[in-house]
Amino acid sequence: MSADPPASPRRALDGIRVLDLSRVLAGPYCCQLLGDHGADVIKIESPGGDDTRTFGPPYVANGASAYYTGINRNKRNLCLDLSTPRGQSVLRELLAHTDVIVENFKPGTMERWGLGFEEHLAPAFPRLVHCRITGYGVTGPLGGRPGYDAVLQAYSGLMSINGQPDGAPVRLGVPVVDLVTGLHAFGGIMLALHERASSGRGQLVDCALLDTALSLLHPHSASWLADGRVPRRTGSAHPTVAPYDSFTTATGPIFIGAGNDRQFRDLVHVAGRPELADDVRFATNRDRVVNVGALTAELGAVFASWDRDELADRLLRVGVPAAPVNDVAAALSSAQAEHREMVVRLGEYTGVGIPLKLSATPGSVARPPAALGEHTREVLRAFGHDDAEIERLIDDGVAFAGDDPAITRAPRRG
Repeated sequence: MSADPPASPRRALDGIRVLDLSRVLAGPYCCQLLGDHGADVIKIESPGGDDTRTFGPPYVANGASAYYTGINRNKRNLCLDLSTPRGQSVLRELLAHTDVIVENFKPGTMERWGLGFEEHLAPAFPRLVHCRITGYGVTGPLGGRPGYDAVLQAYSGLMSINGQPDGAPVRLGVPVVDLVTGLHAFGGIMLALHERASSGRGQLVDCALLDTALSLLHPHSASWLADGRVPRRTGSAHPTVAPYDSFTTATGPIFIGAGNDRQFRDLVHVAGRPELADDVRFATNRDRVVNVGALTAELGAVFASWDRDELADRLLRVGVPAAPVNDVAAALSSAQAEHREMVVRLGEYTGVGIPLKLSATPGSVARPPAALGEHTREVLRAFGHDDAEIERLIDDGVAFAGDDPAITRAPRRG
C-alpha cells in the first residue's frame, strides 16, 4: 500500500480572498505579498492591462515586462471592463465573496461606480477590508492629485537629502516610496483582518504615498523637529554616525559602518592604526561626526591599499559591519542570497524570493505571473457564472479571456 503524498504546508493566509484592482507598484506589490502567504489573489485588469506590462525592456513571459512579472506572481488574472455597468455588476458579485479589496484608482472613481466605502461597501459587505492607496490622500489641498514615486520623493524632501553635498538632489535608485507603501498596505490589511476577528467588521485601510515618504525621512525629520536646521546631503555618509561611509580600496569600494566606540576601536585595530582610537578628535561618536572630514582622510589613506573582500571579512570577524559595494548581479548571485532563498524559480519564472520567513506557515511561490485574462473563465465560473453567461460577457466586451486578441487592441480605460 503506497503512502499518502505529503500534504502541502499551510500558509498563514490560506482561506483569505483578495481582489487586486491596483496598478503599477504599491498595490500590486502588497497583493503579491498577500499571495505569497496563501491568500487567493484575483488581479482584475482593464482590457488595456496594467501600465507596467509595457515598462521595458526587458520583456519575459507572455510578452510582459520584467517589471510587471516582478510584482504580480501568485495571482489569478481576470480581465474585466469596470467602466461598464455590467463590469461593475460583476465586481459586486465578486465582492460578496471577498475578504480584502486593494485599489489605487483616482479618488472618486469607486464612488462614481457606486462602490464608495462608507456609502456602499461597508453597509453591503460589512466584513470587507478596503485598502485604498493614493498619492496625497483624498482630502486636503492636494487631495486626489496624482502622484508617482519620484514625484513624492521630490515633494516630501527625500530627494533633498540624497546625493553628494556639492551636487543636485537625486532620486533614490529604487521606488522606495511605492515599495514601502505596499508594505504599509500589507501591514494595515493584517491589522484590519486581526481586528475583524474580534468585531466581525472590516474597515478602510487608507495609505498615501506622501505619508510613507514623510515617514521615511528619519533621522533627518527628527533632527529638524529638534533643532530646526535643514538637513544637508552627505553622499553615502551618515549625518549623525561616523565612520559610516563608503571607502575606496585597491579592488573596489567598500562600505563600513562603525556604530559605537567599541566598533571604532576594532576597526582601526584591523586597519593597523590603533592609535586613532585614542586621538581626541575621534574619541567618541560626537567627536568623530564633528571631525568627519579628518577621519575620512585618515581611514581613506589606509584602506586604499587593501583588498576589499579581505578587509570586509576581517572587519566582520571582529563584529564591525562592512560589505563590498556590490552591483545587482553580484548581490543576487551571492552565496548568502542563495542560502536565504532570495531567488526563486517556478518553471520558466525566476523572481526575487520571499523576504518574510515564517517557521510554521512559510510562504511559497505557487503561480507564475499570469497573462492578461488568463483566468477569466476560471474565475467567473468559480463565482457561479455558467459557460453561456461567460461567453456573453466576452462577446459583449465586458470580460476578456487570455485567448481573445481584443485585449491587445482595446483602448486603455481609467
